[in-house]
Formats: sequence, C-alpha cells, structure tokens
Amino acid sequence: MTTADPHPATPSEPRSETRELASELAHLAVRIAQGAGEVVRSGRSEAVAGGSGFATETKSSASDLVTAVDKASERYIVAQLRAARPGDGLRGEEGTDEAGTTGVRWVIDPIDGTVNFVLGLPHYSVSIAAQLDGTTIAACVLDGASGDFYWAALGGGAWRRDVRLHGPRSVPVAEMVVGTGFTYQAHERARQGEVLAAVLPEIANLRRLGSAALDLCLVAAGQLDAFYEFGINEWDVAAGLLVAKEAGVALSGLRGRPAAAPFVAAAGPAHAAGFFALLERAGADLVP
Repeated sequence: MTTADPHPATPSEPRSETRELASELAHLAVRIAQGAGEVVRSGRSEAVAGGSGFATETKSSASDLVTAVDKASERYIVAQLRAARPGDGLRGEEGTDEAGTTGVRWVIDPIDGTVNFVLGLPHYSVSIAAQLDGTTIAACVLDGASGDFYWAALGGGAWRRDVRLHGPRSVPVAEMVVGTGFTYQAHERARQGEVLAAVLPEIANLRRLGSAALDLCLVAAGQLDAFYEFGINEWDVAAGLLVAKEAGVALSGLRGRPAAAPFVAAAGPAHAAGFFALLERAGADLVP
C-alpha cells in the first residue's frame, strides 16, 4: 500500500499580507524572467550567427553542461533582484548564494535544460521562485524558446500568461502519458533504466523532454498526465512545483515525504495514489 498522499498539496489559506506579497513577487518574477529570456535568446542567436558555437564547461559529468549564456542569464536575474529587493536572499544554479535579511529568498535556474539549449531543441526554461521563510510563495517558469510563461502566487492559482491552469485530465494510470528525466551519472542512469522498465508497461507512454521546470508546468496545463524524476536540485523545481500545486496537481516525494529535491512526483488528484504506488513499487525514489 502506498504511503504517499494522493490529494492535491493545496496550502492552507495564506494571510492577506502573505497573499499580497506573493502577488507582488510573482509579478516581479514574471518581469525578470521575461528579461532573462531575452538574454538567453539573444545569446543563442549571437552564438549561432557567429558560427563558433557555444563555449561550454562541464560540471558533474561530461554531459552536464554550462554555457556563458547560463552565467549571463543568472547575472541578469541577480542584478534585477538586487535592484528591486536589495535585502532578499539569493540562490542560483551557477553559484549565487547570498543570505538575506527580509525572510525572502529567491531560487534561480537561469537555464533549465542547457543541453536542449545548446542543441537547439525547443524545451528549456528560465525558472525563478520566491520563498518566504522556506515556503515558496511566488514563481515564474518562462519557456526560453517560445517566450510563453507560467506563473503562480500562493493562494492565487496557476496561470499560463492570463489563462488559469487546472491540472491534467483525469485518466487512470494505464492511460497516463508521463514525463520523466535522468541524471548525469552513469550508475544512476542504469538504475533509472530499471525503474523505467518497471513503470513503462503500466502506463500509456513516456516523454523525456529535458526541463523539469517546464515538465511540471505541462502537468499543470494538462499537456502531461504525470511526472516523476530523481536527482533534481532545488532550483530545478522550486518554481514548477508551485505552479503545479496551485493548479491542483497532487505532489509527492513518496513514502510520506514531500515533493522536494532529490525526488518529485506529480499527477492529477483522482489517480495520483495509484501512480505514486507504482513509483514506490519500482523504487523510483531509491536510485543510489
């Protein structure tokens, strides 16, 4: 029997001042994400037009890439946040780590899906989340290729531009189209292959798109029925989790744990219990 909570992770009604702050920070996140999206798109255009390609570095493995554009995007986001809210804390994938004095901390992924970005595959994003005393209250995930954006404020719903999101269609596990992702470490991917072999016969089909932030937004928008991934970092999913939560999506880290790094799972509430139970049986959260 699954120990995961099958119900949507809807927060208790936030206080009015928290709702006001969440709305303010969400609109700020949208504005800054849109500016960062311009940095990303112009950086890609310049690299392609110049014919020299992208200067890349590696992090955890040879396939874990970072480009000068990742760093430029993070510099832009950090500068904009410092100007708008100089007392807030900051944490970014490319090294920003600053304590704040306001209780607000921003979690930044300047390009989620860098490999897609380098290859020209149109599934990468800018992800910005604001946390108040450790709880995410505002978020924006911007589709770097199209310029479309998803955003949410605690207690205020989830949106794609000005269209409210209501989560995925209600289908049983056997009919679900599920998104997932894999780590950069070979031994972990081998174990994830075993998990996939157990999960795939039980669902309709699988998609591996390459940006966890966007994948969670696609569940919120009903374009994926469910999602799971092991090996993610806080900046990969901080924004996407709030968008999914505010759309009414059920979230879990399995075995009674909340959805948070290093493992998250998401599905529509009607059939989430069955999906989470399948993942538990497969050991999707236990990759070494």
